[in-house]
Amino acid sequence: MAPIPGSGLAKGLAVTLRTMTKKSVTAQYPDAQPDLPPRTRGVIGLFEENCTVCMLCARECPDWCIYIDSHKETVPAATPGGRERSRNVLDRFAIDFSLCMYCGICIEVCPFDALFWSPEFEYAETDIRDLTHERDKLREWMWTVPAPPALDPAAEEPKEVATARKTAEKLAAQQQPPPTESAADEQARAAEAPTRPAGDSRQQTDQPRQRPADGQEGQE
Repeated sequence: MAPIPGSGLAKGLAVTLRTMTKKSVTAQYPDAQPDLPPRTRGVIGLFEENCTVCMLCARECPDWCIYIDSHKETVPAATPGGRERSRNVLDRFAIDFSLCMYCGICIEVCPFDALFWSPEFEYAETDIRDLTHERDKLREWMWTVPAPPALDPAAEEPKEVATARKTAEKLAAQQQPPPTESAADEQARAAEAPTRPAGDSRQQTDQPRQRPADGQEGQE
């Protein structure tokens, strides 16, 4: 069946009329803040305590917009006679958001959960050089990161939590004193022990009976 001439135009005008009759909703930004979803990719926050300066985020960044500087420090031995160790100390961690394309690769590859997405997006600057946020600024963004969603009650327990729980239970069991025998256990053990009959009060011995002397036999 051939389409009726002008049917497409009529459908388009019908959509326009339905839209015109609806009440328009305008968000009065910035007076009214938008309701953003929790996984909004606004800005990246840095949790400095978890950073080990592994440089993995900087190497995987496709835009090379992450700058990291560090130095090594010697840590004294924890026990006498132990060996000294060296660790990396973070000196600079900066992200140039004028180059960042918000792909999230740095957050995904971080093995120590030092980078997080924050829904904050109000950090526009008049100078492009101010879009390079140093670690102090990145740490301020960290406090705007929303809490993670609750786990599914039917989900399996995470391996890290299960391992920590088993270790805590093992240590608690080692620290507990050995169990003592209760009064009920003592009574039960006494009831199970064999008892001597009431009429048999003699004590039998393996020693032979001594014979009386000759003088004693005559007197008897």
